[in-house]
Amino acid sequence: MRRKADLPQKTCAFCQRPFAWRKKWARDWDNVRYCSERCRRTAKNSTAKNARREKETNP
Repeated sequence: MRRKADLPQKTCAFCQRPFAWRKKWARDWDNVRYCSERCRRTAKNSTAKNARREKETNP
């Protein structure tokens, strides 16, 4: 049996906190960037807002 401390870890691209491997990410671990759905949504919205702001300031 594998201990939880032995599982691979990554750092969240949005909140910069470490998170551990979960079984639901087993097939897609290489593409996992965010620790939670909330971080994923917030990062997606903040990048969209930043892109809109840049378009408005630099037409």
